[in-house]
Amino acid sequence: MNLAAKDILGTQQLSLEEIEGILDTAVSFKEVSTRKIKKVPTLRGRTIINLFFEASTRTRTSFEIAGKRLSADVINISSSTSSTVKGESLIDTAYNLEAMNPDILIVRHSISGVPHMIASHIKCPVINAGDGAHEHPTQALLDLLTIREHTQQLAGLKVAIVGDIAHSRVARSNIHAMLKCGMEVTVVGPPTMIPVGMECLGVKVLHDLEQAVSQVDVVMMLRIQLERQNEGLFPSFREYSNLFCLTVDKLKHSRKNILIMHPGPVNRGVEIALDVMEGPHSVILDQVNNGVALRMALMYLLLGGGSETDH
Repeated sequence: MNLAAKDILGTQQLSLEEIEGILDTAVSFKEVSTRKIKKVPTLRGRTIINLFFEASTRTRTSFEIAGKRLSADVINISSSTSSTVKGESLIDTAYNLEAMNPDILIVRHSISGVPHMIASHIKCPVINAGDGAHEHPTQALLDLLTIREHTQQLAGLKVAIVGDIAHSRVARSNIHAMLKCGMEVTVVGPPTMIPVGMECLGVKVLHDLEQAVSQVDVVMMLRIQLERQNEGLFPSFREYSNLFCLTVDKLKHSRKNILIMHPGPVNRGVEIALDVMEGPHSVILDQVNNGVALRMALMYLLLGGGSETDH
């Protein structure tokens, strides 16, 4: 399968066929991580640069492991080690990195649109690893992979995304991808955290977590960003937790096979209770595990998808 665009900047750009092809390719790569020697020669001789201007544990490590399991040379650059601290512009940084002939540039930045800007100036493929409150396409794709793995389907499933929808790139990418896959999406949270007009995207809006949970097959809890309390979006973490923390009690009317997800990092006891997070319905660690295979698949497809090498 060939991807239509040279870059992966958001899920909105992807067709249903591309999403399904990416997920199928990721499934074929999952087996690599179960081997004693977790490496295939698929991208031997290729160079991948992780350019991260924002803190990350799961995403950066997942991209690094994915590249190394494909035998690529992986270079990690953070904001503190890049020349931007000396005043170099982002575009000049991108130009200089491209002059070294990398095969993929993976970009994470706190400002929305930075990966798009870089991609428009260089020929090297760019993967958006998260940009501000805009998009996080690889997170959404690994979420779909995890859901499909547990349910053997996507179309027709009902999903609730709970939390700070307004500031969540994970919510935005998931909404675009899930609707494209024929899923029904409900966003849940306090009115101050849900943008006006969400219904125009084709999603439902609810402000009652227990009601939402009783109607869906999957519930995805989002991290509450600590800095948001200063913006007056909610009075206190205690009040938010009382209303929107996923607890065993709030799950009492849920479907028996409900899946519980969280993109991480988790504020335990704020958006999800410990016993729920570690309970039988939680697939949070499956999301992390699937992230490696999903990112391996994207790297593989962006660099030819088997036209020169085979995994």
